[in-house]
Amino acid sequence: MSSKQQVPRPDARLGDDDTGCPILHVDMDAFFASVELRERPELRGMPVIVGRPGGRGVVLSATYEARRFGVHSAMPMTRARRLCPRAVIIPPSHGKYSRVSRSVMEIFRSITPEVEPIASDEAFLDVSGARRRLGPPAAIAAVIRERVVAEHGITCSVGVASTKFVAKLASRHCKPDGLFVVPADQVVDFLHPLPVAALWGVGERTEQTLVRLGIKTVGDLAGTPVETLSAALGHAAGTHLAALAWGRDERPVTPHTPDKSIGAEETFATDIGDPVEIRRELLRLSERVAARLREGGHVGRTVSVKLRRADFTTLSRSRTLRESTDVAQEIYATACELYTASGLENTALRLVGVRVENLLAADGAARQLSLGEPEKGWREAERAMDRAARRFGRDAVLPASLVRPPFDGMDL
Repeated sequence: MSSKQQVPRPDARLGDDDTGCPILHVDMDAFFASVELRERPELRGMPVIVGRPGGRGVVLSATYEARRFGVHSAMPMTRARRLCPRAVIIPPSHGKYSRVSRSVMEIFRSITPEVEPIASDEAFLDVSGARRRLGPPAAIAAVIRERVVAEHGITCSVGVASTKFVAKLASRHCKPDGLFVVPADQVVDFLHPLPVAALWGVGERTEQTLVRLGIKTVGDLAGTPVETLSAALGHAAGTHLAALAWGRDERPVTPHTPDKSIGAEETFATDIGDPVEIRRELLRLSERVAARLREGGHVGRTVSVKLRRADFTTLSRSRTLRESTDVAQEIYATACELYTASGLENTALRLVGVRVENLLAADGAARQLSLGEPEKGWREAERAMDRAARRFGRDAVLPASLVRPPFDGMDL
């Protein structure tokens, strides 16, 4: 178990004073796996892994029974199977997770408009304005947990604290299916026994640097002069970590943070050099990106491709269109042009990706028909496909070239 997971349980309980603790961090428990188990209740209590089983796929989610064997998200599937050979592996269903995520976020927004999603399965909430209507923060957190279970059949863990940083640590502390309050006057007592790797911004390399300085806990770091930290880590990182070590985090909950880009990428089970297969994959990724754009009410003007060779060197190319789009065929055509221009058409690739940037709200983006373009075309056809997907599943309607099974691998 890594030091990031070794979080000692401080002497604080639900029911402690939550005065001055308006920030909640809500984190769904093993989100993808929990959503799958709703339809397969016979697997409850068993080690379950969500991920593509072949080749270079990675773990997208794992039940806590699987985590006891050392399995964790982003781990290569090959290693996960070695650690837990009896695990049940379920291929991911991204559309299903997106639907549940949107609905869960609506629960949060029914509590307070101050919701800052930071992933599909977690968000910060500022419940300052909801206290008069719903009670103190800990009571609001309990209501959220009850509603998530009642409406979706899955659980979440909630940290309640005076700052975002401490609230996130608190939710991690009480996983799975817990609620934990860090009183404002006990923040230092909570933080200082923790391993230094618990702090935001402390990755493996930074942790190694701090350990060489004799800094193993947050308390050790709090007692280290800022000048020493800045000399070892740089001024920005040193001052940032020094502030966190004393529980200082001035960032507010920021709702409605717009997406900057939407993309998808695929790591192949084996390297692929056939341009026909690469273009087929570009089409599949373009379809997925376009569906996500329409789902989020976005259009984008810049299309980029990411191409990674077998030796891990990566090439990115982008092009800005005349007008913003959410049409897969337009994205795909541009992606193919960028692939051709890259000079890698006959080069074996281990990963390809498609991304759309410079996003705008679709309802605010004017679009002019090109000369000779029919008034109804790919956009309407793809929206019809969206309606079919919502009713019958994402793979119910596909372009003919994508009907045969897709590659195994990771789709982000």
